[in-house]
Amino acid sequence: MYIFDTASFADLFRFYPKRFPSLWREFNSLVEASKIISVKEVLKEIKGRNDSLCEWAIKNSQLFQEPSTEEAIFVSEIFQAPNFQQSLEAKKLLKGGAFADPFVIAKAKILSGTVVTQEKLKPNSSKIPNICRHFGVKCIDLEALMEEEGWEF
Repeated sequence: MYIFDTASFADLFRFYPKRFPSLWREFNSLVEASKIISVKEVLKEIKGRNDSLCEWAIKNSQLFQEPSTEEAIFVSEIFQAPNFQQSLEAKKLLKGGAFADPFVIAKAKILSGTVVTQEKLKPNSSKIPNICRHFGVKCIDLEALMEEEGWEF
């Protein structure tokens, strides 16, 4: 199971469906099989856009799940880890904006899934791959997902 971050959806939706139909068949197949999911916080981030991704996300809102109790508890563990407290983005919190990263990671941890993000591992950072590594959560990017699934175009 793959748990998508906002940036991965955004990057994927840059590939035009009419130009890359086989990519979209593969992607839609994983969505229909519930092998690609995400979290409500990602949907909130996407709803701030005015594009085909936003339209698609609203039509497929069922794949953006609420956190379970276990996930909520794990989110609090993420924020208690010393190096990752900086991942609380004051601007987003003060303005009431969505902050999906810890919820994406928590869902993957609790469901033994794989986080799909376009962020890269960066030393001494609070990027998603760093947090995933710290908590033993598998984390890949879109290209790695395509490799894992054996997609070739």
